[in-house]
Amino acid sequence: MAMPDFGPGPPVGCQGKIDFLFVISTSGTMEGHQKQLALSFPGFLASIQQHFDEFDIHILSANPNGYWDMDSCAYCADQECDPNASPPACGVGLDSCDKMIGAGVAFPAGTGSANRRCDFFGGQRYIVGDDPKFEESFACMSQAGMNGAGAASAESMVEAISPEMNGLGDCNEGFLRNDALLVVTILDDGYDVDSQGTVESWIDALRAAKHGDEDAFAVLVLTTDIDLGYWQLCHPDMYDMDKNRLRLLVEGIGHGFIGSICEETYTPFFEAAVAEVVEICDGLVIPQ
Repeated sequence: MAMPDFGPGPPVGCQGKIDFLFVISTSGTMEGHQKQLALSFPGFLASIQQHFDEFDIHILSANPNGYWDMDSCAYCADQECDPNASPPACGVGLDSCDKMIGAGVAFPAGTGSANRRCDFFGGQRYIVGDDPKFEESFACMSQAGMNGAGAASAESMVEAISPEMNGLGDCNEGFLRNDALLVVTILDDGYDVDSQGTVESWIDALRAAKHGDEDAFAVLVLTTDIDLGYWQLCHPDMYDMDKNRLRLLVEGIGHGFIGSICEETYTPFFEAAVAEVVEICDGLVIPQ
């Protein structure tokens, strides 16, 4: 069989290989928004999958603040729990990654969370597409809960894709792949005032993670719309003239989407992003 002629450059296209990175705020007002994400995102995945013969995905939810807390065995449901342990961790011990910002969340804890260690196929801190319990794993991951610590969303994103987090033996080892499109989704109902760095440094980190190719990543943000003017969805009687830095992040890149976290459903937001994600996936140039 003759080899295909790709022309003078390397083959293009991610062939359905996509790394999905989530940063989900765990502030006390996020319960309804997390539920909307759990309802809306699977349809987004299914819509993208229709465009590819193969669909090879990784899904990681990054710790948004470097915080982990469980102060009562009441959270543990039917699981065994030692109330004298510190913390009382539902019979499962913690590791260093559980309290590290940007590390994949494998043990959501707090009010409204899964409050158990997620049983991800392969033992890593993220979901792979051939996980035989994919729906169960996604439900565990997306139930981030509310621990009151809020989020340093952009900083979590930067840490999650850093070389220090993705090397051999590191918390997110194997998640970020050179030949995959990176799709970041940030869910944060407040202003990102806690993240270290500047908007420019966050964008530089995205570019560095994808070898300088701005067409190798997309960022989707659902956040407050209070900086758009009066009569928006979240707080119609309020207006903050200072732009949320998460909005500036989206405006500063080539493939960014931003929507109101106060929408009743996030399905239209994700549906609007499908065509763009597919297009940049098809055009991805694999680094040599």
